[in-house]
Amino acid sequence: MTQDDVRHARTEALFRDVNERIAETAERFYSDTTEFVCECGDPSCAERVPTSLETYDEVREDGTHFLVVPGHEDENVERVVERAPRYNIVAKVRNRIVADIVRRLNPRAAET
Repeated sequence: MTQDDVRHARTEALFRDVNERIAETAERFYSDTTEFVCECGDPSCAERVPTSLETYDEVREDGTHFLVVPGHEDENVERVVERAPRYNIVAKVRNRIVADIVRRLNPRAAET
């Protein structure tokens, strides 16, 4: 495990936490769609990912899945499991340590 692996996992987990708040707000206003923050490992990324709350909830069903802008994947730690015109869903499968960290930091883990 490298410091870059840990940083990458924590950055993605932080963006996931931000998106949880965005989803909660959208639900309060009865919105079906919203713009989420790209959950890539780049801490300076501020790109938005427009999608439905239903799709977002499907991504959140697996603690190792993240919503990213196409091209923001890091093939060293993840692979694309679904492609759409405005987003990709990636899974942390190439690096077990990164996958373990993001699972541990998953805010929905306690809900299941």
